[in-house]
Amino acid sequence: MTPSRSAFGASWLLALLVGSVATSAQAAGDSSAEFTLLWNERRANPEGPLAAAEALSPGIAAPTSSGPRVMAELRHVVRAPAGISLHGNLLLVHERLEGQEGHDDSRVNELHAALDLGSWQLSAGKRMLGWDVGYAFRPNDVVQQEERRTSFAQTPEGRPLLMLEHFSADAAWSFAWAQPRRWRDPVDTTRGVRESALAARGYWRDGALDLHLFGRHGRHTGASIGAAAAWVATDELELHGSLRALERRDGWLFDAASPLVAGANPWRQATLGRTGQALVGAQWTGTHRVSLLAELWYDGTAPADGAWRQWSDRNAGLIAAAAQGAPALPVAGNLAWQASALDTPNLQLRNLFLRSAWQDGPWQLSLDALLMPADSGRVVTAAVQWQGDRVRLNASWRRYGGPPTALASQLPLRHSALLAASLAF
Repeated sequence: MTPSRSAFGASWLLALLVGSVATSAQAAGDSSAEFTLLWNERRANPEGPLAAAEALSPGIAAPTSSGPRVMAELRHVVRAPAGISLHGNLLLVHERLEGQEGHDDSRVNELHAALDLGSWQLSAGKRMLGWDVGYAFRPNDVVQQEERRTSFAQTPEGRPLLMLEHFSADAAWSFAWAQPRRWRDPVDTTRGVRESALAARGYWRDGALDLHLFGRHGRHTGASIGAAAAWVATDELELHGSLRALERRDGWLFDAASPLVAGANPWRQATLGRTGQALVGAQWTGTHRVSLLAELWYDGTAPADGAWRQWSDRNAGLIAAAAQGAPALPVAGNLAWQASALDTPNLQLRNLFLRSAWQDGPWQLSLDALLMPADSGRVVTAAVQWQGDRVRLNASWRRYGGPPTALASQLPLRHSALLAASLAF
């Protein structure tokens, strides 16, 4: 494996900071590591706008390739006198897909310093900060904005932030400034997780009930407020829910003045108007190591039903234009641009997620389905895991489908599978 120059730079930076603190403060540290060998198997979807573009002009779309990935996650915590600590998490990744050269995806997941002042704690640097109570979707994950339902669970990449926290026996307050260096950057370079924002969370526990309040002010998306609750109703049943109201949000916008066969991508990221998000869920855990989870949510940041109808009509219009003799390359390019709108956390406004799992000793089997009632689309995932003292084995299979008109049936992938073996130190 040959890490990129940026990966070497991150490694040296982490080593330098850890070494300097350890040397100057005679600090004690904790280290751990996990090495993973993973095989990704991906199959392209023969349907949808990207497949139609490829049929008109072979090679216009990036190939859907399978191949191995090697990963090493290195974690180190240095604890110095006076309550100072330094936390580092480095992920080294090298992937070689079929028919392509190997490439490096290494990154620094975490690199932050913390100061413990009893009930108060200060931290600065790159840190993971996940909020909210949902499993498949989290409306109030306003800082981390973590991708949910990944096929292989691994440490997410943290966000640059400054943070102040206060803890008591049954309450906690958190105040964060995410992406502080991007506050004055242009809007088009700071969308999504790159947006500079001020965020706060309040947490209270009252017996079996957990309550959360959230607030956020983004540099260009403005204010949002939210609340969440989780209640352990019985030994077997847990209920949870989350709400969020947004002043503005980022999303895909289609240029209505664009001709059918446009000379530039008519889809662009833009700041859109106010909306809301909501989730309700329940988890039941039985005595025979069986658990069932159900979550229903509404995501107002997803494209509306009318927008998807216009999107489908444009796909049909482009395919008809090609059949009537329009130049293949421009039509193929526009069909490929149509796939831009599919790059969104939730395809539909309304979603239902169902999951069942069974665990017996080191084995865990799970089956879940993301259902989209608006068009009967679905994403089904089956997984098995074996967990030993230091070794973990994973296998999973995911299929995107539904009727031919369903959005899930028009994604670039038809199905994916993976095999992974991890060794922890």
